[in-house]
Amino acid sequence: MNKVIKDWNDIKINDSWAIFKIIAEFVEGYERMAKIGPCISVFGSARTKPDNPYYEMGVRVSELLAEGGYGVITGGGPGIMEAGNKGAQKGGGKSVGLNIDLPFEQNHNPYIDQEHNLEFDYFFVRKVMFVKYAQGFVVLPGGFGTLDELFEALTLIQTKKINKRPVVLIGREYWTGLVDWIKEVMLGKENNISEVDLDLFGIVDTAEEAYDYIEEFYKSHELSPNF
Repeated sequence: MNKVIKDWNDIKINDSWAIFKIIAEFVEGYERMAKIGPCISVFGSARTKPDNPYYEMGVRVSELLAEGGYGVITGGGPGIMEAGNKGAQKGGGKSVGLNIDLPFEQNHNPYIDQEHNLEFDYFFVRKVMFVKYAQGFVVLPGGFGTLDELFEALTLIQTKKINKRPVVLIGREYWTGLVDWIKEVMLGKENNISEVDLDLFGIVDTAEEAYDYIEEFYKSHELSPNF
């Protein structure tokens, strides 16, 4: 028991020093991201291969966003993230990568602008950057990380912790099961959300529809900082 207590005290000391590293990540992220201008965060799986239709949609929607004057923020890795950065550069826009060190699947892709390539150790700091500097969210098929990022954005919009932003899911075949569950169980059976919360996001099937969804939103909303 004494050894356990000693080890526990060491952990607490290390946690205190970690605060400075966390602050440093926030400061660097804020200073670099604030200079970029309006961006859209593009989420999706790191495991999606270039021959997958969703990869091509990621390239295309990001190209359209770049041509429309938006920068594109991704997680900086392979798969859909790579597609987003590739499309941003193809469209002549700013291509931002928020990288994080993961054991199996994260290496920064070659389509990130050198000056917009950021590295993070902490997921929660990285997620703040995804949301704080995004004017909207495009979500392609992905796994737990993609869902985490999607529901983080929806929660902050729902609770009015950030200004309302367009959230659009690409791929009805992939997302319909989840959305049906949200409607039938989360809302209908358990009443854990309100009917109006279903209006916080849209579902489309093409890159063009996703871009139009965002453009339609900004016909009646101003571009402004999130918080």
